[in-house]
Amino acid sequence: MRGRIALRAAAAASWASQKAGRGKGSMIGGLIALKIDPTIMDQLGRGRRTVLVTGTNGKSTTTRMTTAALSTLGQVATQADGANMDAGIVAALSTHQGVPLAAIEVDELHLPHVSDSLNPSAVVLLNLSRDQLDRVGEINMIERKLRAGLARHPDTVVIANCDDVLVTSIAYDHPNVVWVAAGSGWAMDATSCPRSGEPIVWEGAHWRSTGTDFQRPQPDWQLDGNELVGPDGERHLLELALPGRANRGNAAQAVAAAVALGAEAAKAVVAAGTVREIAGRYRTVQVGEHAARLLLAKNPAGWQEALSMIEPTAAGLVIAVNGQVPDGEDLSWLWDVRFEHFEGVQVVASGERATDLAVRLTYAGVEHTTVPDPLRAIASCPPGQVEVLANYTAFRDLNRDLENHG
Repeated sequence: MRGRIALRAAAAASWASQKAGRGKGSMIGGLIALKIDPTIMDQLGRGRRTVLVTGTNGKSTTTRMTTAALSTLGQVATQADGANMDAGIVAALSTHQGVPLAAIEVDELHLPHVSDSLNPSAVVLLNLSRDQLDRVGEINMIERKLRAGLARHPDTVVIANCDDVLVTSIAYDHPNVVWVAAGSGWAMDATSCPRSGEPIVWEGAHWRSTGTDFQRPQPDWQLDGNELVGPDGERHLLELALPGRANRGNAAQAVAAAVALGAEAAKAVVAAGTVREIAGRYRTVQVGEHAARLLLAKNPAGWQEALSMIEPTAAGLVIAVNGQVPDGEDLSWLWDVRFEHFEGVQVVASGERATDLAVRLTYAGVEHTTVPDPLRAIASCPPGQVEVLANYTAFRDLNRDLENHG
């Protein structure tokens, strides 16, 4: 009874928020439902086969790909807006009551208790690397918490990236793991073994901990050029609408998760390839004489991957950095990102913390100008394609400004 009251109150609050022009109202609905009945997530999870997707980078993209792949089996509940904490998860599940499948993005710090509530059929572990330290905390602590959380769910299938040392440590002792060689472009947070403290030694794609038996597992799924190779050696052409090596790894894990729940691999691969845009990311927007492609990055590993997607023939590159609470107010991570390879591209430092970025670019030897307003920064570039790389609130604000500008 309390659960039904909670859901009715949530629906009313969401409706009122939309009528008042305060957004979609999903978050306020979820918050109210949890306030009335703290067990509402447990109730909403019953009778569903749920995949939880977590990691430092790629959660939203992989969740969207997993949703597409699972859709080959039936209707799937998921977040439309990437709200990956309790209120957003409750809102997504309450909006899709009676839907038997779910693909849910989960903040890595929330994964243990969300798993306890939803008892997932599968958990996708993408990667684990340093995020904003002033908000999230020390990375090995997170690894230990996730490892302990998964230990409470031995029947859950864990889809784990064996190229990520920390993710492998989380899943290493779990009795039900599907290993995916999804790649890892960032190893700076795993130079030592999270279990023993011994150095990690890399030998090509393989890695191992010196002095222990902890090492890269043999993958069940792996990428080979443009093909995804499955457990039985079957090969599937992987054609994605999204750019970048990381997204190929995301797609591989999404397909593996869908197959673990009974999807046909060939259909899941095709479905994952149809994902084109995630909450404004990767889209191209016409701004005057400029075709601006929008990329989002939130931490050193994400920035390094996004920078590798920059088109070297672009007329300009706008890098927009804010330092608000959701971004992390400590921008020392800028010094962990390699900005040293942008010869021939006009670079503009932008955002609320444009001057901090400008100092980093100066030390990197990157010629640049400084234009704090991202829209004006785009306008300052030569006509043609402009790559725009922004962190969280800079990306959010730029999308809002583009809507108003349009």
